[in-house]
Amino acid sequence: MIYVWTKTLHLLFVIAWMAAVFYLPRILVNVAEAGSQPAVRERLFLMGRRLYVFGHVMFGLMLVFGLLLWLGYRLSPAAWPLVVSGGWLHAKLTLVAGLFGYYLFTARWMKRAEAGGVLPSSKALRWFNELPVFLALGAIYLVIGKPF
Repeated sequence: MIYVWTKTLHLLFVIAWMAAVFYLPRILVNVAEAGSQPAVRERLFLMGRRLYVFGHVMFGLMLVFGLLLWLGYRLSPAAWPLVVSGGWLHAKLTLVAGLFGYYLFTARWMKRAEAGGVLPSSKALRWFNELPVFLALGAIYLVIGKPF
């Protein structure tokens, strides 16, 4: 029962964090398209700052429950379903690290734009916005399929 709740909470925080990963770059697109409308830009920057903090909290909780899953298996393998087996976990964690790096990079762009820096075009930002989909797809495949 503890295993199921731990995994459930881990998945909940993964979903919440991924919402932030997907939406923060979309806010950047809106900032780039807002042009010189100061009220709109300020509202978008406020949303971006709040979303960034929310995403960090969700990432931290996701990490805690992921570690609990890993430690639970390590401490009592017979009581917990097979959680760690083979290289799929390492590959998944590499993709998650890539997603976290993407998230941090997006936040730096947000901070730079808020300080008056220049952003790429909205079209380039729209393409940039699609990158985490492929990383997430790979991570989901690895978790479900455990191919190696």
